[in-house]
Amino acid sequence: MEIAPVEDKFYLINKPKFWTSFDVVKKLRNLGQFKKIGHAGTLDPLATGLLILCVGKYTKKIDYFQGLPKTYEGSFVLGKTTPSIDLETEIDQEYPINHISKEDILDCAFSFVGYSKQLPPIYSAVKLNGKRLYKHARAGVKEAELEIKWREINVYSFEIIEIVMPEVKFKISCTKGTYIRSIVRDFGQKLNSGAYLNSLIRTKIGDYSVENSMSVENFQVENHEII
Repeated sequence: MEIAPVEDKFYLINKPKFWTSFDVVKKLRNLGQFKKIGHAGTLDPLATGLLILCVGKYTKKIDYFQGLPKTYEGSFVLGKTTPSIDLETEIDQEYPINHISKEDILDCAFSFVGYSKQLPPIYSAVKLNGKRLYKHARAGVKEAELEIKWREINVYSFEIIEIVMPEVKFKISCTKGTYIRSIVRDFGQKLNSGAYLNSLIRTKIGDYSVENSMSVENFQVENHEII
């Protein structure tokens, strides 16, 4: 028996930790023998959660899916920073946190709600002069040496779920192109301290939920017709 790929549809995939979004695309392309496939919104390698994969004619709908609001849950650690603003790189600086109260954290979260301008992290896939920013970073180029462009974002909601200092758990809903790591970086700076992202999962894209997604391992069994 052969496996016939189901074309012209989209798949909700739960991206594994340490995989790039392209890793998932490459794996599904091979499993499904798809000629056209793409994802609708990059997740960092250390992030997990919902990734929408469009196949066949549905690749024309990638822009639509990318434009939907995104919801994330995660945690960040106050008082320390890393160059990548997550655990991809080692801690490089430490800052005081004794002056930070619960009310300060709640007020700071509320200050991010609405439209604002954000500077993408240097460890990101944003292109500058035809080269990904993370490639500049890994080549030793400093952020101050690059003319990274600001981008407008809109944070619909920013909820602080739990505070167990120095760790803060949160839930955030925002527009496409919003870097949660940049929000974490700016959060630490607003509190006259520092911060790095400890964990992140994308739980929703529009009305599509990670709860309805499948693992890469289950993709072939559940979404192909045996003929």
